[in-house]
Amino acid sequence: MPVNTYQRAAPGHFYAVGVGPGSPDLLTLRALRIVESVDVIVAPCSELSSDSLALQVVRDVPGQREILEHVYPMERDEEKTEASWGAVADVVAERCGTGRSVAHLTIGDPLIYSTACYLLSQLERRLPKDRIHVVPGISAFQAAAAIAGSPLTLQDDRLTLLPATHLEDVERALDYSETVVIYKIGPRAQAVAGLLKRRNLARRAWMVCYAEQGDKERVITGLDELPEGRIGYMSTVIVPVRRRGWSAEGS
Repeated sequence: MPVNTYQRAAPGHFYAVGVGPGSPDLLTLRALRIVESVDVIVAPCSELSSDSLALQVVRDVPGQREILEHVYPMERDEEKTEASWGAVADVVAERCGTGRSVAHLTIGDPLIYSTACYLLSQLERRLPKDRIHVVPGISAFQAAAAIAGSPLTLQDDRLTLLPATHLEDVERALDYSETVVIYKIGPRAQAVAGLLKRRNLARRAWMVCYAEQGDKERVITGLDELPEGRIGYMSTVIVPVRRRGWSAEGS
């Protein structure tokens, strides 16, 4: 059953809902309709946080609903991660089985480096496919680019989005793409900045920390020298490498 802008959450259906980067006014109309009408909300919260940022985004949306906060592990452990989200999937399937609608909230978009991806894979074995829906949301890199006011792509430019986890992958992306977006900066910020300096790209790059999250938001233009203090996990680096223009084979 397709989801449209004006539809309310249907009984027994599940919705992975992207709530955008953090500001309530960046909720889409579709997301707002689902949150207003859903019976149960699953709100993810990492072990490192005291509350759910996704839940904060919708706290003023009217409606009567059950709230289930799920604390998930922030570890690179496949078995532990699968077990954690499998337990949530069991609860979701139970609620849907009794005719209630369930929404899982996620910052950004549900299909881009999101906890929703783990839950969706688990629900494929527990719910009919036509009862599982994804409501897209505005991603951090889109919000970061809008804050900087700089185009991500033009003409035949290539855009690569990847985590900072493996620096060699970032370097290959710089060779291939006209614009590189780097997620999951955190403790790798200095290493990423060092790579960009070696490639003479540090001055043209920028970083947005906690985009659209009120007083936490910070914009760093040029990565020659990073500011003192910890760079948060929810930081995005955008590197305009070059412009490709219209390629001959594409003309």
